[in-house]
Amino acid sequence: MSFRLPNERSAWPLAGADRRREYDRLIATAMTSPSTLAPDDPRLIRALFTLRESAAYLGVPVSTLHQWARPKGAEPLVTVFPRAGRSATVPFVGFAEAFVLSALRSAGVPMQRIRPAVAKLSAEIGLDHALVSKRVYTDGAELIFDYAKSSDDEALLTVVRTGQQHFAQIIRNYLKPISYGDDGWAQQVHLPAYRSAEVLVDPNQAFGQPLVVHGGARVEDLVDRFQAGDRFADIANDFGVPAAEVEDVIRVALRLAA
Repeated sequence: MSFRLPNERSAWPLAGADRRREYDRLIATAMTSPSTLAPDDPRLIRALFTLRESAAYLGVPVSTLHQWARPKGAEPLVTVFPRAGRSATVPFVGFAEAFVLSALRSAGVPMQRIRPAVAKLSAEIGLDHALVSKRVYTDGAELIFDYAKSSDDEALLTVVRTGQQHFAQIIRNYLKPISYGDDGWAQQVHLPAYRSAEVLVDPNQAFGQPLVVHGGARVEDLVDRFQAGDRFADIANDFGVPAAEVEDVIRVALRLAA
């Protein structure tokens, strides 16, 4: 497995103790990165959401997610299963891939540059579903900078050079809602669509359905009670979820249903 050590040509030069910490981090990454996801891994084989649901939870336009998942004449960037009526087609891996793509876009990578940048990441990391590997969090920004520099991609270089010293931190900040398992692959995604509620998706909890961290209630259960006519305060008391978070959960659910 290949990896880069910081050097004078790095996009964000390091010195002294910082350089040593970066060296140790890269060594640890190389030692713990997985070779592949097991073909029967629940994160890969269990469909959780439709594309529309995924778009709403991630705050991404449905049309954008369709372009990533079912492009015409190109390889998909997001893992999805074949269409099956209104059934879910997006596994956790695809959901996390879409989150990372959204993070790259939020970090300023132009839409038309995302596909070649992702191709570079995948080639350098050398794994299927590379976007959900922890190496995107640790090394992704430097790989994108190297791609932009080697390809003379001026549009992308403008993005990374504008905040060259901070681009790595920007990428990491946008990826913080992803938690990685001991195997080096994404394990949880904290959903960005909520303002006050902390809601996560974990394929090992609640069958992968969104779960409110404070109280442990499934989003689906809170919404069902609201649709049955219960008040926010009553729902909050019954599930141990703060009333403001119940209201936030319902707000996102109503947008999803619109």
